[in-house]
Amino acid sequence: MDLKHYMERCRASVDKQLLSLLPSKDMRPEKLHQAMHYSVFAGGKRIRPILMIASCEAVGGDISQVLPTACAMEMIHTYSLIHDDLPAMDDDNFRRGIATNHKVFGEDTAILAGDALLTQAFITLSAATTPITIDKQTQVLNIIATASGAAGMVGGQVIDMEAEGDVVDLDTVNYIHSHKTGALILASIQCGALIGGADKKAFTALTSFGQDAGLAFQIADDILDIEGNQQQLGKDIGSDQQRGKATYPAVMGVEKSRQRMEQLQRQAMDKLIHFGDNAEALRQISQYIINRSS
Repeated sequence: MDLKHYMERCRASVDKQLLSLLPSKDMRPEKLHQAMHYSVFAGGKRIRPILMIASCEAVGGDISQVLPTACAMEMIHTYSLIHDDLPAMDDDNFRRGIATNHKVFGEDTAILAGDALLTQAFITLSAATTPITIDKQTQVLNIIATASGAAGMVGGQVIDMEAEGDVVDLDTVNYIHSHKTGALILASIQCGALIGGADKKAFTALTSFGQDAGLAFQIADDILDIEGNQQQLGKDIGSDQQRGKATYPAVMGVEKSRQRMEQLQRQAMDKLIHFGDNAEALRQISQYIINRSS
């Protein structure tokens, strides 16, 4: 399988669908809608929606079933980045190689653009045109809402901010990573499996895969913040260290963090053994996540 071609094809499908789901930039209030489009189409790799598509395919589903839900997940992820970059949180100047949303549109519009993207995601998830059964739609809504809120990403962000500048233990770092970043990655994989028709055994295996892969993804991000190239990554480098963020390298050092990441990757691969060739995309995406330099 050609991973680059696969990811480009999935990304193109997601982008086309996103364009049809978002309000037009010319629709009033134009500034709000322009801010939404600015961050959604700022060049993200679409890792979460692609993981959802690949998970769906691993259990015999196809992209047409999962595409609207995958787009909703990308809207939620983008909203989180807009808010994460705000002066009240990480105060970042660059995201995906361009100025952050609040630097272009102002803090007030950036906040509202994030709010609007989150809301638009749930409009999409609850739409009658979503090609899944009402029962699955309800389960998907619950998984994504839980992963997005206090029990998931938002809760992880709060602990992340509280831990800034403090000496923290590994348990705290694990909590932050599994909630702030891991929750949406896991939800993407779970929703793909559910929509694709996974039985209980397959759903459990993919859930376990998602937990390991999600944590490996964040450890890779922690290491990239130290060793990455700003031009390649498209965001500020070294900001975690400057702010005293709770990261794996801060607690364990870079080399032990890399060893833990590789261990999690091996564990994740073991969970895919029984899916055969159907899970090849998941395998390669997971490997790409920890080997990427940008």
